[in-house]
Amino acid sequence: MQTDSRGQQFHHSATPPPDRGRAWPLRCVSCSQTFSDMAYRCSRCGGVLEVDISLTREQWDAVEYPSVAASQWMYRARMPVGLADPITLGEGATPLINATSALARPGHPGEVLLKDETGNPTGSFKDRLVSVGISRAVEDGYTAIVCASTGNAGASAAAYAARAGLPCVVCVPASAPAAKLRQIQAYGARFVAVHGTYSDAWAVADALQRVGSFVNVTTTYQNPYGVSALRAVAYELLDEMGGEVPDAVFVPTGSGPLVRGVLWGYEEALALGIIDRVPAVVAVQAEGCAPIVRAFDAGAEEVEPWGEPHTAAAGIADPLEGYTQDGTYTLAMVRRSSGWAIAVSDDEIRSAAAELSLQVGVFSELSGAAGLAGLRASLAHGILSPEATAVVLVTGSGFKDLDRRDVPSGSRLDFHPAIDDVAELAERIMAEGPGNGGA
Repeated sequence: MQTDSRGQQFHHSATPPPDRGRAWPLRCVSCSQTFSDMAYRCSRCGGVLEVDISLTREQWDAVEYPSVAASQWMYRARMPVGLADPITLGEGATPLINATSALARPGHPGEVLLKDETGNPTGSFKDRLVSVGISRAVEDGYTAIVCASTGNAGASAAAYAARAGLPCVVCVPASAPAAKLRQIQAYGARFVAVHGTYSDAWAVADALQRVGSFVNVTTTYQNPYGVSALRAVAYELLDEMGGEVPDAVFVPTGSGPLVRGVLWGYEEALALGIIDRVPAVVAVQAEGCAPIVRAFDAGAEEVEPWGEPHTAAAGIADPLEGYTQDGTYTLAMVRRSSGWAIAVSDDEIRSAAAELSLQVGVFSELSGAAGLAGLRASLAHGILSPEATAVVLVTGSGFKDLDRRDVPSGSRLDFHPAIDDVAELAERIMAEGPGNGGA
């Protein structure tokens, strides 16, 4: 029995059920070399490792739908974790919101659905990956966690490490938003402010993992068990849409494991005959850091590192320096889905974030709003049919980068109870408009 940072006790079983946990080895996506123990890169070719999962229909059907408090662990029969009590804070099972078509553009005839990941325990989709990564780490006997992050993954790693009662070190670019750094510190993690890009922070975390007893839950393709968790996004979309498949799914993208996770989940359903096609998966990057888009537009097979990022969308500002194979694999997944990669400007991202708040009531960080900006750009460039059904992933909460957000002008009215009159206040509000509603 272990005790977490809040004094709650929980038990971990080290014996995986049949067809789960240790029964699923790791496989290199480039040379097919397999590994039975934890590894981060192929020792033969340096390629990306992935959990070698081949689901049966029995595993697919073994969904544990709870009466309350659903999470991604209702799909635990499909997860490569054998703990009886995984490390969870209730991540996943996020809502799919019907948005007004005007969110895409005025008069838009297609359907727009928002997969709102902002309500995850620490405010981003990274909780999905980290929950499975740390659960597997506990199962395998690791005693400490390390993670590279621009903020979101670090907050997630720190929170779930606290839940597991494990020490955690987070390597973060010193330029990361202050709100994200404070969140990491609040969970008690030690953070290392790396003076450089996200790729520099990635390299520090990678080195710490090599010389220490840490398990690395960095949310690139670094932790293969964690990446496998992102299949649950597709599982939830299938459930939420009654088995229907959208025409396209728009994914804010840094290195791209979420692109892989979405496609992977749909491909599993396709292989089992549950659906007859997969959606186009669209990787959306910021113009100031778009290595995958650059390769896609050039018709290249491999992604090259970007250099210095120049974008306010810090969460997807990944130059891929030192691990371009991650971007190359994402590029291959985009093409395999008949999708595309598209870059959007910071102004387009800011506009998308503002409209998510004003029209739908979803408060997204700038990086999290890139998917909507990508939908709008795809329609403007004629890449997506206007009649298409599009799912937009909103990947992180606006509380993550409050210091980088613009507040709508005219939204504040001062009132002094001792000298001001409520009737006059009401008259002024009605004359100027009560505020928002999408205006």
